[in-house]
This record gives sequence, structure tokens and C-alpha cells, in this order.
Amino acid sequence: MSSLSDRSRTPPPKGLTFEEFLEWCDSETRAEWVNGEIVLMSPASSRHQRIGSFLEAVLRPYAEARSLGEVFRAPFLMRLAQVPSGREPDLFLVATERLDLVKQTYLDGPADLAVEIVSPESASRDRGKKFVEYELAGVREYWLLDPDRQIAEFYQLGDNGRYQLAVVADGVYHSRIVTGFFLRVDWLWQTPLPKTVDVLRELQVL
Repeated sequence: MSSLSDRSRTPPPKGLTFEEFLEWCDSETRAEWVNGEIVLMSPASSRHQRIGSFLEAVLRPYAEARSLGEVFRAPFLMRLAQVPSGREPDLFLVATERLDLVKQTYLDGPADLAVEIVSPESASRDRGKKFVEYELAGVREYWLLDPDRQIAEFYQLGDNGRYQLAVVADGVYHSRIVTGFFLRVDWLWQTPLPKTVDVLRELQVL
């Protein structure tokens, strides 16, 4: 019987169903499923983790306070049907009226907001295949955050079903999906990151 580390290094043969992938994968293995194939992912950096934790710490209480939905953090899969895949955004939000799509180990459908924190290993995937898959599936808002280049891109799904790059005025992004929520882009690149309590006060959560 193979160990967990052996399983993470050696994916099973191609052609797995999503259900077979869920059975194979475990909490120690960072992987996604795309049309029968397994995509292994590199461990996240400390900077990546800190930005993800910061966003979760401000988005979650904001959404809860206004009953806008629930925030999920990787590892948790988002299953998409258009290009059959089980993707793992760094962070995503599911609107309150769609929470019935949340299953025990995955979201059965597109999130309303998906966030990817770009790393050198994931850049082409986040900007290429995932961009197309999220757009086709109807993820209504997609944030691409690149700490190395200090570039943040915010895409909103237009009436034509295509992503449009949102305008960031004076360095502040206002979400269309998370009503009333705004993000000062410079917050993301600060060292150390802003104190959560200060940001929540500015967002009028506290």
C-alpha cells in the first residue's frame, strides 16, 4: 500500500471521473482535476499564504455581517461543468441564495467570486486555462493578484458572458458582487499587511 507522499508524487492514470479523483485525493495533496486528468500544484509561499489569510479575514466577516454569502479557502474544490474540472481557487465566495450548491468536499458549480493569488508556477494557468474556464462557467467576478509584480486585476462578467477588466479608481477596487465591499490595492503589497481590525473598521464592519 502506497503512502500519502507516494500518492501525491504519482497521480493515477488519466481518465479518472471526478468522483474517482475525490476518492484518490486527500488533505495532504494539492491537486486539481481537469477533464479526467490530475494537475498537481506546488506548495504556496509564505507571502501567498499571508495575502490569502488577510483577504479571508476581511471578506468573511464582511459577507457574514451583511448576509451576502459564505467564503471558502483552499483546499476546497469548485466543480465546473462547461470544461469538466475541479478547480481550487485560493479563495471564493458563494452567494447566500446559492449555498445549496456547497457539498461536503466541493462546490457543485461556479462561485460568485473567485480569487487566485498568482505565483511563478501558476501564472500561465491562472491567466490562461482558469480564466477561460471561470468565464465559461459563469464565475461572476475573478480577481488575479500577483504579489511579485504587485499587479491586481479584477474581472467582472459582462452581459455578453465575457470578462471585462474593471476600472480601479485612485487605487481602490469596488466589488460588484460583494455589495459595498472595497479593497485598497496597496493593502495587498504592504509588509507587514494591514491589521485586520483596522481594515474592518474602515469597511464599517466593526
